[in-house]
Amino acid sequence: QVQLVESGGGSVQAGGSLRLSCASSGHTYDMYCMGWFRQAPGKEREGVAQIILDGRTRYADSVKGRFTISRDNAKNLLYLEMNSLKPEDTAMYYCAAAFYCSLGDLRQSAYNYWGQGTQVTVSS
Repeated sequence: QVQLVESGGGSVQAGGSLRLSCASSGHTYDMYCMGWFRQAPGKEREGVAQIILDGRTRYADSVKGRFTISRDNAKNLLYLEMNSLKPEDTAMYYCAAAFYCSLGDLRQSAYNYWGQGTQVTVSS
């Protein structure tokens, strides 16, 4: 049973930074594809960043240059470093994983496992 648990959310002012973490357990050492998604109130969940097993990454246009996704396969940890945060980044952030996906695929349907989410609030 794969489990994902996010942490690191909080409240910051615009221009600030946060680092989200996702701890995975249950046969995840070879999880090919991992990603971060977010969902703001009244909006659909959207893909933010993806990283595959070899370290290649893809980002949504809205976060390019500000967010960095990384993973520590030995420790089963996934990270999202968020800089220059904007009020529009306010959302619940979710960690997701899949044993296989295509590079650049940020569709919800491509991911099989999900965490419960961690809230990020950015004030102006």
